[in-house]
Amino acid sequence: MMRAMAWPMFESLEDVRRDWLGRLARAPRDRKCAMHTPVVVSAPADARVMVLRAFDQAGSTLRFHTDARSPKVAAIAADPRMGVLFYDKSAKIQIRVRGTGRVETTGPVVDEAWAKGTNFARRCYLGEGPGSVSEVPTSGLPPEFEGVEPDDEQLIPARENFAVLLIDVAEVDWLYLAHTGHVRAQFTRAGEGWEGRWVTP
Repeated sequence: MMRAMAWPMFESLEDVRRDWLGRLARAPRDRKCAMHTPVVVSAPADARVMVLRAFDQAGSTLRFHTDARSPKVAAIAADPRMGVLFYDKSAKIQIRVRGTGRVETTGPVVDEAWAKGTNFARRCYLGEGPGSVSEVPTSGLPPEFEGVEPDDEQLIPARENFAVLLIDVAEVDWLYLAHTGHVRAQFTRAGEGWEGRWVTP
């Protein structure tokens, strides 16, 4: 028979649900937050670190920025299953998310994301597409924009290369690492809410 243990702050599934929702809500706003830059995984087992730009709690959607020319765009279109791994070492909390991804290049979400970006950040979309082969080390940027912020007019060609990656969250796996014994819970999207259960780590 499994012995019940007490973990301060995480004694109920509702405590855990509030914890991961709060962490995902904070991550896009706080660059110093450990979960600001999770590992995003698409098929076929292709992983990379990305900056979490937004978390829509009502729609359970994560938003990232990407280049429309990136090979992962076609990969996601062919197989939209995705995973995202968040880890906060100091809090000893790992959050694994599973869902479906889609890439959008037009529409109000994309327009708003582009408008909120700085010109220095937008310049990344002026260069060669991700994965372009080069004979020398390169950022892919045009030489005139290496370390230089372009003006609005110079950025016009970059807009068509900008896209957002949206991941609709379907499952969340939450793990708290403790020397007394780890504790783990899983949540599945159910309508507008979440169904949770405790599982062994």
